[in-house]
Amino acid sequence: MMKIEQLNVKQFLETGREEPFLVPDYQRPYSWGEEEIVTLFNDLLLFTEGDVSKKNKNSNDTYFLGTVISFKNENGEQEIIDGQQRITSLFLLLRAIYTKLKTFSKKTNLYDELLSEIEPILWKNVIKSEGAVKNVLISSSVINDEGNNILKGILENGVTKEVANDRYSLNYTLFQRLFDGLVYENPGLMFEFVRYVLNRTLICPIITESQEGALNIFSTLNTRGMPLSESDIFKAKIYNFLDDSQKNRFIERWKELTEKAEYVNEDIQQIFYYYMFYLRALDGDSATTTIGIRKYFSQNNFAKLFNKSLLKDLNSILDLWAVVVKKQSLENAKWSKNNQIIKMLDVLSSYPNEFWKYPVIIYYLVHKENPEFEKRFLKFLKKLTIELVANYLVKPTVLAVKAGILKLNVEITKKLSPPVTFQNLPLDSLKTKLRLPSKNLFKMTLKMMVYNFQEELLPDKWEIEQIYPSKSVEGFNDEALETVSKDYLDSIGNKIPFEKRSTIKASKDYFQKKRILYLRSQIPYVKEFATKHVTHWNVDDIKKRNEFITEEIMRLFISWSGDYEF
Repeated sequence: MMKIEQLNVKQFLETGREEPFLVPDYQRPYSWGEEEIVTLFNDLLLFTEGDVSKKNKNSNDTYFLGTVISFKNENGEQEIIDGQQRITSLFLLLRAIYTKLKTFSKKTNLYDELLSEIEPILWKNVIKSEGAVKNVLISSSVINDEGNNILKGILENGVTKEVANDRYSLNYTLFQRLFDGLVYENPGLMFEFVRYVLNRTLICPIITESQEGALNIFSTLNTRGMPLSESDIFKAKIYNFLDDSQKNRFIERWKELTEKAEYVNEDIQQIFYYYMFYLRALDGDSATTTIGIRKYFSQNNFAKLFNKSLLKDLNSILDLWAVVVKKQSLENAKWSKNNQIIKMLDVLSSYPNEFWKYPVIIYYLVHKENPEFEKRFLKFLKKLTIELVANYLVKPTVLAVKAGILKLNVEITKKLSPPVTFQNLPLDSLKTKLRLPSKNLFKMTLKMMVYNFQEELLPDKWEIEQIYPSKSVEGFNDEALETVSKDYLDSIGNKIPFEKRSTIKASKDYFQKKRILYLRSQIPYVKEFATKHVTHWNVDDIKKRNEFITEEIMRLFISWSGDYEF
């Protein structure tokens, strides 16, 4: 069940008297800066000025501030999923206004009226005889954020430290300066401004029954910034599960994980996604239906998040990814210096989808401590490569190997050399398809060919070069092209890895100019190609190279498959 209504600021914030607003622990810290604060204040002021200038007492114009998505948690609080920046800023603005109004020496009924309107939307209790306030209507429990207490202090006391650089203090002080400027320049408009903020500025709260529902709505509606991630929620769940003596160390380890993830161009949420497949494999789950990671980890009250090995396993996945992505050697991990393994991981990284990642990660997590890991891992990677290539050749769709991969994941947890055969494919049909593989496989098959020839890794940046140009190349006029099938020009025999695209002008000596560039390449395979083909490159050469590459890759299929024992 979901509740949606439109309220003015006063009506909305007053709901916090019965159900206080909470910025939950899994949210990111308050981050609005000067630009957002000035924009909010000026927008509200321009709206007030524009409406007041109409001199129409019956005007019903309103200013819409946006939606706020929340749910009522078990403590009876409005747990904010989206809108914490706007709500927090509103509280700071109203506190700045209240503080200024309290300083006026000559007070009228109008001052008292405005103060009495603001008080119940800032605090639950005001003890006027003591000049004290209790129970501010918003609190923040963002993990490891010292600003939580700063916000509470500002709303209670209306003052900040003399030297403060946190966002709450800076923005509160900025609101004070902006409002002071309005009071000085146009005291009459100041009263209208406060009224318009309270009564003519609208918010649309969307309240759901559960955190899950609120997060789903937020994911659908959010278009302004980075959406709240599942990993933020996981972080909060783990943090709150720990005792006080463990929390600081956890924050340190989480920060280290985040930095390592950024280093390998991943985020923590994606690492949790990979880890989910590992846990599913341990449970013997090979179902092809994949649920979202929040739903998966929330089962049994998030019990899987509280496993003592979780952070260690996530760290291990990132270690593996440092080898895959950055070609980085790991301390005390001889396998990570094995060039053959690095090359196979590089080949797999060019597979058209990410299904290859799950068995590789699972194999590493399960067997990395085995004395035979290095030798068996290399054979496993080779066997996995040819099975993935073979299946994609026959059925070039994203989901073609999904069922096989999920079954393999489970088998990996049982054996050091699990069976890696998704379906039996006749070699003759594979040979035919290798001559003209799906474009999505060109990079992967070229890597297989190159790494069978050279020890050196390919450079980080290279492109697939078409050696013999197509008809679309301006200025290239070769009568042989008229008799050549486009399939030949697109075949693997006419492709080569190269550091950069050729930018030479097409002419009769087109290949000779290309050959000079190839000879300067830092890729040994490309230099060798240019050395062998000295004078020309024509249709017959494409046909011969097509057959040669096809035969070489087929030999790898037979060799790597025959070498794999299970």
